[in-house]
Amino acid sequence: MDFVDDIKHGAVFIYPTDTIYGLGCDATNLESVEMIKNLKYRDKDKPMSVVAPSVDWIKEHCVVDDELLEKYLPGPFTLILKKKDPEFLKDISSNDSLGVRIPDCEFTELVEKAEVPFITTSVNFAGEPFAVKISDIDHDLIDKVDIVIGVGELDGRPSTLVVDGKEIRR
Repeated sequence: MDFVDDIKHGAVFIYPTDTIYGLGCDATNLESVEMIKNLKYRDKDKPMSVVAPSVDWIKEHCVVDDELLEKYLPGPFTLILKKKDPEFLKDISSNDSLGVRIPDCEFTELVEKAEVPFITTSVNFAGEPFAVKISDIDHDLIDKVDIVIGVGELDGRPSTLVVDGKEIRR
């Protein structure tokens, strides 16, 4: 099997973005989403963002204008957008909004091939520094995921949130 097949069969993975290392899975696979929440000891109601497989996917599922997409994607930004259907991906974001990204990096090609959104959450635990290289990641966490994709040292800043067209640094 290849990476895309592994994802479609529920793999949980560590991967590089254009900012920091992330923890991900197929966002439509509820069992894998729950595993990520458990791995991160994450509050079940805290929303997570997704890496979208394409701009067209974002337009299909979220209310957004082309100008905003052209300005920020691909790049180190997470757009907080209103979902067209509030029930869509409700296990990731139970309210009517969804954080979406398209990182400016090679990994994005795998997301496009998979044709499904991937969960994107930092691989660190709350309060710990962001992981910019694989050696920064907790070894117990590495042992619990199915796949680790390393590409060396990354930029080190989390993505900038864009809410209502305004940038919010984290």
